[in-house]
Amino acid sequence: MKRERAKMNKNIGIIGFGNMGSSLAERIKSAYKVYAFDKDARKTRNLSRIETARDIPGLVKCSDALILAVKPQDFAGVLAEIKDWIGTKLVISIAAGITTNHIEKALGRGARVIRVMPNMPAKIAQGISCLSRSGLASKKDLELADTLFTYLGKTVRIKEELMNSATAVSGSGPAYVLRYLESERVNINRIPQEKKSLFLNDFQKSAQGVGFTFGQAKVLTEAVFSGTVSFLKKTKIAPGELIKQVASKGGTTQAALRVLDGGGSLAEAVKAAKARADELSLRQ
Repeated sequence: MKRERAKMNKNIGIIGFGNMGSSLAERIKSAYKVYAFDKDARKTRNLSRIETARDIPGLVKCSDALILAVKPQDFAGVLAEIKDWIGTKLVISIAAGITTNHIEKALGRGARVIRVMPNMPAKIAQGISCLSRSGLASKKDLELADTLFTYLGKTVRIKEELMNSATAVSGSGPAYVLRYLESERVNINRIPQEKKSLFLNDFQKSAQGVGFTFGQAKVLTEAVFSGTVSFLKKTKIAPGELIKQVASKGGTTQAALRVLDGGGSLAEAVKAAKARADELSLRQ
C-alpha cells in the first residue's frame, strides 16, 4: 500500500551507477521507469528494462525525481551540471557528509532535496536507510524517497542534524558487526543469543550516545546486525576481507576501527566515526 501511494507512475533518474545506484535501479525497475547515467558508459551498457541517458541534461529532462549516487569527489561537478536543468524537481542524495542545505544553495532557488544514508546490506535488500528532508521538500517528497529505499530494506526518518550520527551508526555499523564476529570467531550460522544480545545492548547504548532515542537506536542497530549477517551469508566473503572493502581511507569507518584497534570501546568508536563525519561535513 505504501509503495502504491507513492509510485504514481514516476520516472526516476539515477546519476552514478556504482554499487548503490545499480542496486537501487535493479530493485525499482519493476515499479518505476528508470533512467541511468554514469560517466563510465560501460557501467550502463546492455541494461534490461533500464533506459540509458547519453548525458546528464537528457537524464534530468526525462526524470520526475533525480537520485544522486556519485562519489563525494564527483558531487560538486554533478550539482553544477544539473543546476540549469533541475528546476523544482526532487533531488535525492546518498552522498555522505553533504547536507541538504549545501545542495539547496548549490542548485539555487526552489530546490527540493531529500538526503539518504543507506548502508552496505542494502545491496542485497537487507539494509537500513536513514532519510531527512530539506525545508522545501514536502511530505510527499519524503514519502516517495522512503518508498524507493524500502526496495533496499528498512527505512527510518530522522532530522537532518542526526544524519552524521546515522553515518556513524548505520553507515559504518556493518564494520563494527564484522569486527565483533571476527574477534569472537562466531559461526554466523549459529550465533549464540547471549553473545548477540550483549553486542546489541552495547551497540544500542553507543547509538544513544550520539543522539538517537532508545527506539531509534534499537531499530537501527538490530537492522545493521541482521543485515550484515545476511550479507555475509549471501556473499560468503570473510569478515576481515569485507572490513577492508567498507573502510575507505580517511572515512568514518576507518576512524572508528582505529579506536577499536587501539583497545577503545564501541561507544568511543561510534563517537569517533560521528566526529569524523562532522569534520567531513565542515569541508563543504
